[in-house]
Amino acid sequence: MAQEQKEQLDRGIVVIQTSDHDAFVSWRSFKKDKETLGFNVYRTSNNENVVKLNSAPITQKTWFIDNTIQDTVDYTYTIRSVQHQKETQEEGTFTIHTESTPKPYFSIPLQTPKGYTPNDAAVADLDGDGQLEIVLHQTGIGHDNSHRGLTDPPIFQAYEMDGTLLWQINLGKNIREGAHYTQFLVYDFDGDGKAEMVCKTADGTKDGMGNSIGNATKDWRDTSPNSDTYGKIITGPEYLTVFSGVNGEALATIDYIPPRGNIGTWGGRGGNGKNDHDGNRVDRFTAGVAFLDGKHPSFIMCRGYYGRSVLAAFDFKNNQITSRWVFDSENREHPYSGMGNHGLSVADVDNDDKDEIIFGAMTIDDDGTGLYSTGYRHGDALHVGDLNPDIDGLEIFNIHEIEEATTGPGVTLYKAKNGKLLFKSSPNKDVGRGVCGNIDTTRKGAQMWWSDDPDLYDIKGNVIGKAPKEKNFLIWWDGDPTREILDRNYILKYNHGILLQADGAVSNNGTKATPVLSGDILGDWREELILRSEDNTELRVYCTTYPTDIKLPTLLQDRQYRLSLVWQNVGYNQPPHPSFYLGTDMNLEGFYNQ
Repeated sequence: MAQEQKEQLDRGIVVIQTSDHDAFVSWRSFKKDKETLGFNVYRTSNNENVVKLNSAPITQKTWFIDNTIQDTVDYTYTIRSVQHQKETQEEGTFTIHTESTPKPYFSIPLQTPKGYTPNDAAVADLDGDGQLEIVLHQTGIGHDNSHRGLTDPPIFQAYEMDGTLLWQINLGKNIREGAHYTQFLVYDFDGDGKAEMVCKTADGTKDGMGNSIGNATKDWRDTSPNSDTYGKIITGPEYLTVFSGVNGEALATIDYIPPRGNIGTWGGRGGNGKNDHDGNRVDRFTAGVAFLDGKHPSFIMCRGYYGRSVLAAFDFKNNQITSRWVFDSENREHPYSGMGNHGLSVADVDNDDKDEIIFGAMTIDDDGTGLYSTGYRHGDALHVGDLNPDIDGLEIFNIHEIEEATTGPGVTLYKAKNGKLLFKSSPNKDVGRGVCGNIDTTRKGAQMWWSDDPDLYDIKGNVIGKAPKEKNFLIWWDGDPTREILDRNYILKYNHGILLQADGAVSNNGTKATPVLSGDILGDWREELILRSEDNTELRVYCTTYPTDIKLPTLLQDRQYRLSLVWQNVGYNQPPHPSFYLGTDMNLEGFYNQ
């Protein structure tokens, strides 16, 4: 049988200077490693002789503190793995230039177009060298679907981690700018070791080679200032394009599925499910990547969530896009109508090695059929993971917009396998924010908190204290397995205060206050935080420098977590979760030699 397609990554070495004479070195370990695999850390100074920094192979961790650096010297670090006293040169290096004022981040210089702002990003190996590159969404003037007005064309740029610009794609004036329109996915879809980017395109989209898609002379925008749909694009062809990660060239383009059809028929049941004719509900998009056959990645493009929802799955092979299946809730009487979120998650909920799509209050099976709908309707935030390690399987924490004379719980926790309700709260309340993760070092399992309730709950629904005022993102940052709280430009440890204040950097997406990207993209299993600088000239990649006694393979090798990084930029961004429990009192056995 074919094996599951895997990314071929290097050791992801990263170095952060912590003081005048100290630098923190960190690198990845892999599931295939023997747990006793050791590492040696090597350094060159100003391109001179190579020096080994450790006296004995490092076996119990994947970090090292170099306390022998000097000012104004260029240092380049490499590592070699050691097994049975034999060294293996590992791919990848990291160079620092020591400075008088150490910084908790390294910079990626940007070539930001005039009038634009760095926004959401994705990471993937675009050129097959084992290192992750960044695909960055640069945003100009944008508008929410419920607003009128013209926008700037969305722009995408690909960068190496050193700031080398690889390519730029301009989606053109016939793609509207805003959080709900352009959902982009970056992943190796055809298994050639080099990632592609896929997104919705239109007439006038210009790829990374300067070639136009469709008819570049067409302008499908409503440019009448007095029109109810001023600035919106509700006529004209819609396309779906796969772009090369190497140079941004358009490799394949098909008609977008699903098409708009009658824009007045995208309403659903209850609350915000009512129909409209101004292009609001019809142009609500989400997207994700899933291993629907358990072996190969497919991409899923979704349209609509307040009412009618359509999810279309595609495969990409031999430079061709093929349709795998289409799920359509069709009309307001359908039990899956109005169940979608401002985002989605992907996980194997039924333990058959194939992924399902958790789209708010409904879950779609790997074959494109509805697995279940909870009936609790649309919401803004979603967390899927092993939230309660004392019971089998994954759980889903969801919040819901209960509004406009509808009734029901504003918060639900249920079994991911079958939708069985485990906990509900905030009856008949429109809950706008909610978080679920293990933040308490004294308690096993996740904690839950949400807007409109001042209390913090354990995973069984018991009140255990006051909730943090931050209700946004989560991040693994310090040395223990509990998660920290990420909000705006700071990281906070529950009951212990701020661990990182990213002065000079800012968050994205207005009141959502989300990072460019956050996840385990470099170094050991802890997560990095990417923010834009205040002047939009650079991305700042903040890396933890806390020692840890925990040694784990990179979270990138957990499929659910890796796919969470793919969809993190979609809609209202959400933090990633792995398929296993990572927190207080976790089981640390069985991660290696797989």
